[in-house]
Amino acid sequence: MLEELVELILPPIISLCELMGIIVVVISALRAFWGYCKGLVTHVPRDVKFDLANGLATSLEFKMAAEILKTVLVQELNELLVLGAVILLRALLSLLIHIEMRGEPRTGPNSEQ
Repeated sequence: MLEELVELILPPIISLCELMGIIVVVISALRAFWGYCKGLVTHVPRDVKFDLANGLATSLEFKMAAEILKTVLVQELNELLVLGAVILLRALLSLLIHIEMRGEPRTGPNSEQ
């Protein structure tokens, strides 16, 4: 009974997490593009790269949450291996984005200098 309930409830929750990740990417990309265009016009330096990387990292967290929830529904070892590889790749991407964010100097009105 509980297993059937989990199998019924988890797919919409997983889809919602995936959708939230997509929305974060779209909003972050649009905001970064707007900031870039605004910087071209005003000649005020803006840290567009940092803002975009921050949005991508946040999106990856939502996507990884969905992948972790998918592990509950796995029924075969082959599925688990594929899911593990996806989680590992997303974790590596997140780590690389965080490293890049740390290495970039922040400029613009939101920076702490």
